[in-house]
Amino acid sequence: MEMVIERVPGLGTRAAYFKQAIRDRLTQHRHYVAEHGEDMLELRGWRWGQAGPGVRPIGSTEADNV
Repeated sequence: MEMVIERVPGLGTRAAYFKQAIRDRLTQHRHYVAEHGEDMLELRGWRWGQAGPGVRPIGSTEADNV
């Protein structure tokens, strides 16, 4: 994940806050799983292709692959 963020031109230091937020959330999830033995509520039942809460689906990105 971080490697992709680092390759986006112009993000610079703004990406550092986002990367830290990702690390913090992954750590929080790991601790939750260790304590409760299951995913956090907002992740349970998640499948690839499903939008999370508050996420609007986007159209196809097929045309981006030129």
